[in-house]
Amino acid sequence: MLTRFMKWLSIVTLLLGLTMRSSASFRIVLGMVVCVAALTVLAQAFRYGNYLWAAGFLLIAVLFNPVAPFTLSGSMFLLLDLACVATFALSLAALKTKPLLSVQGIIHPHRRSESL
Repeated sequence: MLTRFMKWLSIVTLLLGLTMRSSASFRIVLGMVVCVAALTVLAQAFRYGNYLWAAGFLLIAVLFNPVAPFTLSGSMFLLLDLACVATFALSLAALKTKPLLSVQGIIHPHRRSESL
């Protein structure tokens, strides 16, 4: 649930970043939100063994880190912003949280019923 919320928050923030490219204070907020969201999704991808997704979100976290930000030209930032929106949107469909198993599913693994 938290990961899904962070994905949506980063998509909205990145889309706002397209309209507020000139605001330096917004770029700091954008970097923090996207970096934290990318680290959250990275942890989810790593936990489920999707190492390619994890590497992609590690790259996004590094590019948007607020501690040592990269300076990019306006057109390069626009392309990076759009690529990150697409990546977060695709991850909504590709990286889904696996449902928890009920006690019955844990005790008897061949009966894989989902928890309520």
